[in-house]
Amino acid sequence: MKKLFTTLSNIWKIQELKERILFTLMILVIYRLVCQVVLPGVDPAQLSNAQKSGLLGLLDMFAGGAFSKASIVALGVMPYISASIVVQLLGIAVPTFQKMQKEGESGRKKLTQYTRYLTVAITIVQAIGYVKTQVPQEAIVISHTLFYFLSAIVLTAGTLFVMWLGEKITDKGIGNGTSLIIMVGIIARLPIALSQEVSSVFAGSDGGLIRLVLEIVALYAIIMFTILIVQGVRKVPVQYAKRIVGNKQVGGVRQYIPLKVNAAGVMPIIFAQALMFVPSALIGLFPNLQESWLHQYSDITSLTYSLTFAFLIIAFTFFYTAITVNPTQMSDDMKKNGGFIPGVKPGLATSSFIDDVISKITFPGSLFLAIIAIIPSLAVKVGIQQEFAHFFGGTSLLILVGVVLDTLQQIESYLLMRHYDGLMKTGRVTGRSGIPSATSTSGAAL
Repeated sequence: MKKLFTTLSNIWKIQELKERILFTLMILVIYRLVCQVVLPGVDPAQLSNAQKSGLLGLLDMFAGGAFSKASIVALGVMPYISASIVVQLLGIAVPTFQKMQKEGESGRKKLTQYTRYLTVAITIVQAIGYVKTQVPQEAIVISHTLFYFLSAIVLTAGTLFVMWLGEKITDKGIGNGTSLIIMVGIIARLPIALSQEVSSVFAGSDGGLIRLVLEIVALYAIIMFTILIVQGVRKVPVQYAKRIVGNKQVGGVRQYIPLKVNAAGVMPIIFAQALMFVPSALIGLFPNLQESWLHQYSDITSLTYSLTFAFLIIAFTFFYTAITVNPTQMSDDMKKNGGFIPGVKPGLATSSFIDDVISKITFPGSLFLAIIAIIPSLAVKVGIQQEFAHFFGGTSLLILVGVVLDTLQQIESYLLMRHYDGLMKTGRVTGRSGIPSATSTSGAAL
């Protein structure tokens, strides 16, 4: 405990770090206040308080409840993230975008500009769909035509405002702004979820306190397991040849390429979740399908749902890892810098070796990711409230763990630069990769 207070005191002594933390907190408070502002022309009393499920529940959690409140920032940063993913995929498939990625700072600025334009287009389409499907007709107190037009403009402006807040945090604050905004939205649901769970536990049979303690212990163990997966790496040794540059000798030392066990981050779960929402959407559009086999996918606690969800996550993990991690480029970069893997020939042999290592570590990583993803459905099955069960795994837990680790790593770097002790008594806090961000569409973490 003494070390904790000493570390906090050291953080406060670094003026730049203190200013960045206070600025980040101020922006996050502004974001949470804006989340409470309802769309013009909507009567908040007429909004449904029913809990969202499936993909809509996921979006509501990312937006910190703004989605279900018909807030002016109801769409949050999800259109921005969607645009970032599209631009990143274009960078893999389209030569023009590949060239921009290799142009350095100027190319990055062009990609960021395209991402913003695409964000506007995606937001307009999603805004129209949102107000038509998620805002009850009885809640609209003005002309419907005027409301739809006005809401499309306001929701688009709201998303761009949130995007701007995230960029300001990244530039002048601490951590990645877009990630922190999503994390704050998820954490904002925790008090409500916890209160619902406590009420449910103590309203049941005897032994409510013991059950609550066991749930908290289980949640702690799952968080530790998730950290293990997020931080897990396979270190591939790389030897660099000795070179004389001026009067100095460069190279001749052994370094490592850290290949992550979960290189795809949270993206496989997001893709799989989107596909798992399709059967429910079809049943909603065609009620006669209710009696078909599709109804099995409306229940997240069913065995069919869990097995299909897990299979999709494993498949998407391999797919996303294959398109984001390029062994050939890693081999070429290593060769240009005079590096080689001991015992492996440079060039094609090195590329094949790295690809083989990635394949071997991706399979267990995908299995663990699938387990983490289906834990919430198992938690619901054993009696935990659905709102609280979201924190036992899935997208929300992976984002929380990843963002916290990334932010702690940045804080620790400031402490070590000022010759203070880091946040950990032993070892170092390492970063991670997660949802792609438009600030670095070539592979930065969100």
